[in-house]
Amino acid sequence: MATGKFGRFFKKFLITLNAIVAGLFLIACLVPFLNPSTWWFMGFLGLAFPYLALLLVFSIIFWWVIKPVISLFPIITLIIGIKQLSVLFAVHKFQTFTEKKDSRYLRIVDWNVRSLQGLSSKADKKRVDRATIPETILIRNPDIVCLQEFNNSDIQNNISRFITKLPYYYFSKDFKRSKQGYQSGSIIFSKYQIVDSGKVQFPGNLGESLIYADVQTPTKIVRVFTTHLQSFKFNKDDYESLEQIRNTKENALPASKDIFQKMKLAFTRRGEQARIVRDALDRSPYPSVICGDFNDVPNNFAYLHIKKDWQDAFLATSLGIGRTYLAIAPTLRIDYILPDPQFFIHQFDMVDEDLSDHLMLVADISIK
Repeated sequence: MATGKFGRFFKKFLITLNAIVAGLFLIACLVPFLNPSTWWFMGFLGLAFPYLALLLVFSIIFWWVIKPVISLFPIITLIIGIKQLSVLFAVHKFQTFTEKKDSRYLRIVDWNVRSLQGLSSKADKKRVDRATIPETILIRNPDIVCLQEFNNSDIQNNISRFITKLPYYYFSKDFKRSKQGYQSGSIIFSKYQIVDSGKVQFPGNLGESLIYADVQTPTKIVRVFTTHLQSFKFNKDDYESLEQIRNTKENALPASKDIFQKMKLAFTRRGEQARIVRDALDRSPYPSVICGDFNDVPNNFAYLHIKKDWQDAFLATSLGIGRTYLAIAPTLRIDYILPDPQFFIHQFDMVDEDLSDHLMLVADISIK
């Protein structure tokens, strides 16, 4: 008798748990319609979305064995969220990237280069020769290169390392220091002439911006955008706090509050920045591509609002979830190459050179 009561209670508990997961999943599906500049908590659900989807898949398998009729509930839930799932999972057959570039294609490289300081897999980070990252990029024979967290100064002239092969460039110079002429931000290098360029400053005293360059390719002018949206601005102490939270150590609660506030602020600011970026994309008079570090996953507002009906080079050519940022979690695809519908996407690759905390993105595209 007791066993029967416990069994019924446990079954009800699992059904309730399944309903909670499904409810959170369905709320997360509202992300495209709720700007986090107001609905900031939706950003957290966007981060949780892959794990909610995985729990629903497990529940389908479980209930299919225990009581198949109940498995219809998580199946229907996943079907309702198909739009969100379609930007999370790429379903194309894996193909090897061809390093030799077809002369008819435009090869674009996008990379957050982490101030060109290099990154060791060891705990103590090592600096590398400043020429290493430029050489790694240029060996791939790109036509256009978009870099974030790029810097230049009188002492370290990093621009000079690119212009032998990519003579045209536009630099945002978002952050400046008078000492040694230091400047940093996003930059666009081009093999072809840049006939016009511009910058849209994001609101607030943040220094971040959206930049574009109109590139005269052999066929027609193409507008290339790049940006670096508001990050969580985690520092070394924050990463240590994340370890405390994972291991439920002392001081985990204060650490959680600090991280929560930083994440809330970033979600809010990215919501406004995404609106500004989308407005600029809609006004482009040319076939356009936006590359950059959005600091947000595909299931969140920033990506979905910027992408709109544009293409995602990863989704168009790849298989799986993808990952472009190497810290914190294995599901952080936050860097993108998004061409508008006027382009063909021929191939795409994400390259880990152990030189940054981000992967380098490479795509070959052409105008239809």
